Amino acid sequence: MTLQIFSQVALTCQDPITTEKFYAQHFGFKRARVAKLPDGDQIVFIKMGDNAFYLELFQAKEKMPVPPPINDGPQYPSVRHLAFKVDDVDTKLAEMGEDAKITLGPLNFDDYIPGWRTVWIADPDGRIVEISQGFLDQDNPPTLEAS
Repeated sequence: MTLQIFSQVALTCQDPITTEKFYAQHFGFKRARVAKLPDGDQIVFIKMGDNAFYLELFQAKEKMPVPPPINDGPQYPSVRHLAFKVDDVDTKLAEMGEDAKITLGPLNFDDYIPGWRTVWIADPDGRIVEISQGFLDQDNPPTLEAS
């Protein structure tokens, strides 16, 4: 089997530069590449650290056809939210100041995972972003049960 790495998520943005600044300032992304397209548009790739995880930013060409998501993200088939781990949720919210547009939380999930604390915020385009602390892998996760 060939090596497979999850590498990027493509985001369509009202203003790619505003979105780039948000993720750079608050989550450590840096511009990695700009690709000019034949129609004059460009794709901006921003990279998170040395992990080679990218956000690929596209300029929106249409208005959003549904209301912006709330709480922890859409309940219909979609990408529910992006998520980032931090050492301390409250410290991260304080660092973000007014840029932290909270949609839900912060909430403690000690009943599910001891020490897990999460908050959901909206990015400049209204996408939901989860910021959590204390999430750890389970030693022997059970198989998925049918619902």
